[in-house]
Formats: sequence, structure tokens, C-alpha cells
Amino acid sequence: MTLSATTPALIAAPLAASLPARRGVHWTVGRAPYGIRNNARTSRITNGRHALIVAEEAGRIEVFADRSGMFPVTPDLVVDATDPAPALTLAARVLRSVLPELDADAIEETGRTKGWEQVLSDRAGELLEVGFALIDHGAHAIPAEGANGPGLTWTAATGGTWGLWVYGQNRAMVLTYEGPVRGLYGFLPVLVAPYSGSADEHAGSAFTRNLTDRLPQLRPVDADEVQFGARREPSGWIALPSKDEPTDRADDDQGVVAEVGGIGVDLLLSTITYLV
Repeated sequence: MTLSATTPALIAAPLAASLPARRGVHWTVGRAPYGIRNNARTSRITNGRHALIVAEEAGRIEVFADRSGMFPVTPDLVVDATDPAPALTLAARVLRSVLPELDADAIEETGRTKGWEQVLSDRAGELLEVGFALIDHGAHAIPAEGANGPGLTWTAATGGTWGLWVYGQNRAMVLTYEGPVRGLYGFLPVLVAPYSGSADEHAGSAFTRNLTDRLPQLRPVDADEVQFGARREPSGWIALPSKDEPTDRADDDQGVVAEVGGIGVDLLLSTITYLV
């Protein structure tokens, strides 16, 4: 059978269903406007804000960001079709890297054409969108003004305090946390991208090993801090509140402070249940 852009990609519908709605608008699947690969199943998914082209060929699933005025040549993501859960793998990577980049491109375009006051207004709208999602999940989100821009703060069921901040004209949002380390256990696995490496088991301290044992991709910096993330991915750190804190503890109630940068709104909306 000869395939073309008119033959839908089988992964397109489950991928679209795995991405969060924005302001009530869900991702939908449509016909691709053009073929990217010969003999490949191809579909286009969109939520009205952004669009992705999905192509399936010879055991590969490729995702291309559909940028205005540009023909996609190099895929933004590639997943082997033998992946046990390809839609979830693709969705996680789309949320961590592709959509934040498209949001950043939109921010820069708005800044050029409408000015940075409009950018800040749009960012305030994003905060409001996340705030309503937090309220829908039972959190009491409070508007706040940080040293570098507006934000929201709320207290999770674990007792930790989260903050979400728009830092000036930064391309993505910043998430902060202060509270018991167990309040990070649900969120970190969906935030930090897996990789094949592992932390040195002798590095750091009982405190850092407690975290790296849970997620090997966390990197000990010293006895009281770990870092995580990579280029084009959310990145940040987790540390003890002060250098005077004992590092030989490894219990779930140990107090920590943390910061994560490079987070897009879509990723936040998809992880709300881990933040309340």
C-alpha cells in the first residue's frame, strides 16, 4: 500500500489526547497540508495556538513544529515506534521542549509587533489561566508580586509553599518551592527528563543521595544541593534552606528550597495535580 500525507498518522489522535486543553480548547487532529516524508502517514494536530506535524515511517515517529512561513525539514522530536507508550513519550517531550519554544517564539513576535506591554499583559493572562486550574483542583492561589515580576503562591497538601513567577521578559515561567522534600516527589519524575546516565553514588551526602536514588538524573553539586535539567528542557536546583542544615538526614520531612526555570504553561497545566 502506498501512503501519503492523506493517510493519517496512527499516533496523532492519542498524542493530541495526551496534551492539555488551553482555555477550554482541546487539541484536534486534521489532515496534513503537505507531505514531509515520502510514503509516510502524516497528520497535523493543533489547539488553535500552535500546530504540530506528525509523520510515521519505517519504525520512526517524527514530530515537527508547524511554524508560520517555514517548511519543516528537521524533526523537533523522534521516537522509535517500538516505544511501549509512544504517545505518552512524545507528549512528555512536546510539553518539556517543543511547546515552550513555540511560546517563546510567540512572545518575541508579540514584542516586535505590539510591544512589551502587550507581552506582559499576555503573561499575566497565562498566570491567570494557571491560577484558575489550581483553584479547580482545590488550591488557594494568591496573586503576589515578586522582586522580578508578578506571580502566584499557594500551599500544597504536603505543607510546602509553591510560587509561580513571570520574571520580566523571560521566555518561560519560574516555579519556586519551600517545604518538606516529600512535596517534590510527585512532580519531579514528570518534570525531569530521563537519561541513561546516573549520579555518582559516592557524591554528595545522605541528603543528596536520598534524591538521586529516586531520580538518578539529579546531579549532586555539593553536600546540600542537587541540580537537574538540560538545554531546551526545564532546569533547576533543590537545596537545604541554609548551609547550617545537617546533611546526614534523609527523611521525607526534611525542609528544602527549590527553583525550576524554563517551564511552559502547557507543562504546568498537565502537572497541576502534583502541585496541589
